[in-house]
Amino acid sequence: MARRLFFVEEIRNGQAEIVGDDALHLTRVLRVEPGQRFEISDNRNVYLAEVETAHKQRVIFRTLERLPLTEPPLHLYLCAALIKFDRFEWMLEKAVELGVETIVPLETMRSEKGLERAAAKRIERWKRILLEASQQSRRGRAPKIEETQTLKNVIGRTATTQYVLEEAAGAAPILHSLPERRAAADTVMVLVGPEGGWAGEEVDQFRGTNWRAVSLGPQILRSETAALAALAILSAAWQAARAPAIAPRNQ
Repeated sequence: MARRLFFVEEIRNGQAEIVGDDALHLTRVLRVEPGQRFEISDNRNVYLAEVETAHKQRVIFRTLERLPLTEPPLHLYLCAALIKFDRFEWMLEKAVELGVETIVPLETMRSEKGLERAAAKRIERWKRILLEASQQSRRGRAPKIEETQTLKNVIGRTATTQYVLEEAAGAAPILHSLPERRAAADTVMVLVGPEGGWAGEEVDQFRGTNWRAVSLGPQILRSETAALAALAILSAAWQAARAPAIAPRNQ
C-alpha cells in the first residue's frame, strides 16, 4: 500500500512539523502515531519520514531518506476561462491529478459578470485545493495558480506547443495535432473558453499566432469537461512517448 504524502512548510536539520488544524486532522482523523512512516514534501523535495511526536495540534517528523521525485511527463499549463466557482474548483482538483503544473484563470468576454473580481478573493482557497489534491494524488510538488489574466496577456505567451480548444467546425482533432517528437522538457499550454464559447473578437486574436485550434469531438462539452479531457489526452500522449516499447505477446 502506498504511503500517504503530506506537505510541510520547511524541513530544517532533518525535522519538519505540521501544526494547527492540519495537525488536528492528522491526529484526530488519520490517527497518526509516533513511529509511523509517511512521505513529506517541502514542495521541492520528497522524503521518507517518521513521526516523532503526535500531539493534538502539533506533529513532528524526522526525515529518514530523500526519495526520488516523480515528475509529470511534461510541463502542462491550463489557461481556463472563469466559470461558476463550484465547477471551476472541481476542475482545479482534477487538473492536479492529471499532472497540470500551472493554472491561469482567464477573464473572457463571455465570462459571467463579477467572477473576475470575486476570483481575487478566492486565490488562497484555490491554493489550498491544489495542495490538498496534490497530497491525495501523491504529487511531490503542488501546482501553481496565477492571478486572473486577460486573454491578450495569455495569447502573448510562448510554449513548445499551444492549443486553444475550439468547438467550431474546421478545428483539427487534438490527436491529429500532436508533435511527432515529445519530451519531458516540453511546455504545453491549453486554452479553454467559457460556457458559450469564444466571442468572434477573441477568435480573431488567435489568428497569426502559434495557438493551434483543436477539437475534442462533435459533442459540445462543458468548459471543465473539455479542460480535463484535453489534459488527460496530452498527459497520456507525452507519457507514452517516454515509455519503453512493449513487445507483443506470443500467441
